[in-house]
Amino acid sequence: MAEYLDVRDVRAHDHAAESSAVLEVDNLQVRFPTDDGIVHAVRGVSYSLRPGEVLGIVGESGSGKSVTSLAVMGLLPRTARINGSVKFRGRELIGLNDREMSGVRGRGIAMVFQDPMTSLNPVYKIGAQLAEALQTHDRGMSAKDAARRSVDLLDLVGIPNAKARVDQYPHEFSGGMRQRVVIAIAMANQPDVIIADEPTTALDVTVQAQVLETLRTAQAETHASMVLITHDLGVVAGMADRVLVMYAGKPVETGDVDDIYYRPRMPYTVGLLGSLPRVDRGERQRLTPIHGSPPSLLNLPPGCPFTPRCPMSRDKCEKDEPELGQVDGINHFSACHFSSELVAREEVAPEAIFGADTTDDTQLGVDSEGASQ
Repeated sequence: MAEYLDVRDVRAHDHAAESSAVLEVDNLQVRFPTDDGIVHAVRGVSYSLRPGEVLGIVGESGSGKSVTSLAVMGLLPRTARINGSVKFRGRELIGLNDREMSGVRGRGIAMVFQDPMTSLNPVYKIGAQLAEALQTHDRGMSAKDAARRSVDLLDLVGIPNAKARVDQYPHEFSGGMRQRVVIAIAMANQPDVIIADEPTTALDVTVQAQVLETLRTAQAETHASMVLITHDLGVVAGMADRVLVMYAGKPVETGDVDDIYYRPRMPYTVGLLGSLPRVDRGERQRLTPIHGSPPSLLNLPPGCPFTPRCPMSRDKCEKDEPELGQVDGINHFSACHFSSELVAREEVAPEAIFGADTTDDTQLGVDSEGASQ
């Protein structure tokens, strides 16, 4: 696990930590009106990010992770109804117009999007796009200096033969290399915060590791704080200082990395961990899936949204939605009525909560002797 700062909870119980936060999100809510009703995409997300800290936000698709980041960046459509507070170095961002937000994007807060092909303009050379990002925030930078800095940035993120490749187009780069270019653009103006929204999606495992290493390089070069958004807890294991788990548009658990990975206090978090392969156990084991699907955010029923999929659910879960409550110490919070039952366990085994998967071996391409077919 990475070394991490001694940070406080997402709700500002420690005023000293909050005063030094570079980014503060408080009770952020996002709704989208549709023909069928109001979609409650984000339902009260709060966190504070201290200088140099890496916050991992994890959850299944549709949990509100990306919408939260787009709300912070002011990139949601005008139809979105946004409430709550987003403060960057004490300045309120909610309510700023696009021109005012343009002064924050890139220089103050930079973003790495999921799909690098849609982030890069296919008709402009890589060098021109890097130079544009540089000169937009530094009007006094000459074209020659921008070109030199563009080559340096490509070299920094590990693009081979950067001097030649700066004159190539995005389609001449592989997916992993395009993502490195996007990271180079994000770090071009030395931002205080980098938001990486599922930067390893659709990349193979080897390239994922390379992109994550590039993100580490970007953070080391800029000394920026980082919000790393992903659906895969394994991606943030070696990078994040703190983890926020989202479900149905709301945080359901937050804590330091060791808290989340070794002492989960929310059944949904236990389920996410159970879906990851473990190489440290030294034996062949099945993954433990979470059965069912996330709820629709159009008409959420009362109670805990995870109730239909939770093996620990009871009558109270169907009536009252739990709020984040402190467990295990000052940094660890969970939204579960029965988290105390998990606290009593030294180690929470996913298969003990969700049960072992009884799928037949032949459906998984495995013979009775355990060898791949």
